[in-house]
Amino acid sequence: MLVRETRDTLRLAYPLILAQLAQMSMSFVDTLMVGRLGSFELAGAALGGAIFYPVALVCIGILLAVSPLVSQAYGAGETETAAAAVRQGLWVGSLLMVPAFVIMWNGQVILEAFGQDPDTASRAQAYLRALVWGTLPLFWFAVLRQFVEGLTRPRPIMVITIGGVLLNVLANYVLMYGKLGFPALGLVGCGWATTIVYWSMLAVLILAIRGFSEFHPYRVFARLGKPDARTFREILRVGWPIGVMQGLEVSLFAAAALMIGLFGTTQLAAHQIALNCAAYVFMVPLGLSFAVAVRVGQAVGRGDPEGARRAGMCGIALGGMFMCLSAACFWLVPRFIISLYLNVNEPGNFAVVEQATVFLGIAAFFQVFDGIQVTSAGALRGLKDTRAPMVVALLSYWIVGLGLAILLGFQFGWQGVGVWWGLVVSLVTAAIFLTLRFHRKTGAGP
Repeated sequence: MLVRETRDTLRLAYPLILAQLAQMSMSFVDTLMVGRLGSFELAGAALGGAIFYPVALVCIGILLAVSPLVSQAYGAGETETAAAAVRQGLWVGSLLMVPAFVIMWNGQVILEAFGQDPDTASRAQAYLRALVWGTLPLFWFAVLRQFVEGLTRPRPIMVITIGGVLLNVLANYVLMYGKLGFPALGLVGCGWATTIVYWSMLAVLILAIRGFSEFHPYRVFARLGKPDARTFREILRVGWPIGVMQGLEVSLFAAAALMIGLFGTTQLAAHQIALNCAAYVFMVPLGLSFAVAVRVGQAVGRGDPEGARRAGMCGIALGGMFMCLSAACFWLVPRFIISLYLNVNEPGNFAVVEQATVFLGIAAFFQVFDGIQVTSAGALRGLKDTRAPMVVALLSYWIVGLGLAILLGFQFGWQGVGVWWGLVVSLVTAAIFLTLRFHRKTGAGP
C-alpha cells in the first residue's frame, strides 16, 4: 500500500512541481530582463515586488481553502459540492481583489512611509499600476487551479504555466524594449506583460475546463451569480488562517533580509544568493504539498482515515527525503552553486563567496526541515485544519525564530550566521509541531 501511495502521490505531484518551478522562473526572467534597463529600473521592480508578492501570497493563501473542499467532495462523490466550492471561490477571489487593488494602487505612499527613495518609489508605483490589472485573473486562476488539482488532473496547470513563462519572455521583449511597432515602456512594460500573461493563462484554463470531458459534470461556470453563503463562509473560515500563515512566513524572511542588511553589503549579497537557491529548491516540496493536500482530502471525503494518514505521512517523508538530497548538494558543491550567480575566481568576489558558502551550509539544515514543514502543512490543509498551523507559524516564526535571530545575530555577535540559525530553528520548530499535529488529527498520536 505504501508503494502504491508513493507512486500515486508522485504522479500527481510532478506536474505541480514543474508548474511551481515555471512560476518561479517567471519572476527570475523578469529580473533578468529588467536588469538590462538599468539599476534604477531594477530597484523599482524590487520595491514593486516587495508590495506585490506579499499581497499575492496572502490572498492566494486564502484561496487555497478551495483545494480541500474540492478534494473532499471529489472523494465523497459529491459533484455539486465541489462545483459550489469553485464558484464561491471565484467570488472570494473577486472580493480579495478590492484590498489588493487599494494597496498596489497606492504603493508609492506605502514605500515612502517606510523611508524609500521617492524617485524609486515612483518607478515602483508605475510598475504596480500596470501589474494591478493582472491580480484578478491571478486570483481566479488560483481558484480554478485548486479545482483541477482536486480532481487529480494537474497536467493542464503544468502546460499552461510553462506556456506562461514563454509568453512572458515574448511580452517583456515587445513591451519593455519597444519591438514590433510598440513603444518602449520600460519597467511599466514588464507590469503590462505580466498582466497579459495572467489573463492569457486564465483564458486557456477556462477553455481547458470547458473542453475536457472529465470536467463537464461539474458545470462550474453555471449559476455563477447564485449566492451560496454557507460555502462562501467555509472558504473564508478555512482560508484566512492559511493566508495569515503565508504572510507570517514571508514577513519573517523579509525581516531577516533587513537585519542582515545591517551587517553590510557582503553579507546581504551572500544572503541573497543562498536564499535564492533555497527558494528554487523549495518549489519541489511546495508542489508536493499541493498533491499531499489533495490526496489527504480525497481520502477524508471517501471516509478512509487510514488512507488519509498514509497519504500525509508518505508526502511528509518524500518532502524530507528530497530536501536531504538538496542539502547534500549545498554541502558538497557550494562553489559550483555560487558560480551560477557570480564569478567565484574574481578577487573582488572572494568575501561574498566565502560568506555564501557558510550560508549554504546552514541552508542545508534549513532545507530539510522546510520540506517537512510545508508538506505537513499541506497534509493538515487536506483535513481542513488550518487554524492550529497558523498558531504554530506565529510561535515558530515570529517568537522562536525571530527572537533567536535577534539574540544570536546582535547580542551574541554572530551577525548573518546568527540570523540564519534563527531561521533554521524556526523551521525545525514548525516541522516538529505540524507533523505531531497531523499524527494526532489522524489518530496516530497520543
